[in-house]
Amino acid sequence: MEGSFGSEFGGAAGAGGGKLDPGLIMEQVKVQIAVANAQELLQRMTNKCFRKCIGKPGSALDNSEQKCIAMCMDRYMDAWNTVSRAYNSRLQRERANM
Repeated sequence: MEGSFGSEFGGAAGAGGGKLDPGLIMEQVKVQIAVANAQELLQRMTNKCFRKCIGKPGSALDNSEQKCIAMCMDRYMDAWNTVSRAYNSRLQRERANM
C-alpha cells in the first residue's frame, strides 16, 4: 500500500522532486476531519431520533414515526447549527483578542 500514501498526499515521491506540499496535506486533513465530523453528527442524530421516535421497529415506519423522525432531525440540526455558530463566533473573538 505504499503507492496509495503518495497519491493521497499530493502525488508519488518522484513527482515534484520528492517533496510533499504541506498546504495540500493540510487541506486534505481538514477535509478528512470535516467528513468524520459529519459522519459522527449523522450517527448521533440517527441514534437519538431512532430511540425517541421508534417504539417498536418493524418493516416500515408509520405516519407518526415518519413525522417524529423528520421533526427530531430538524430540531437536532437547528440546535447543532446554533451551537456551531456560537462556538465559531467565540473562537473568532478569542483570536481577535490575542
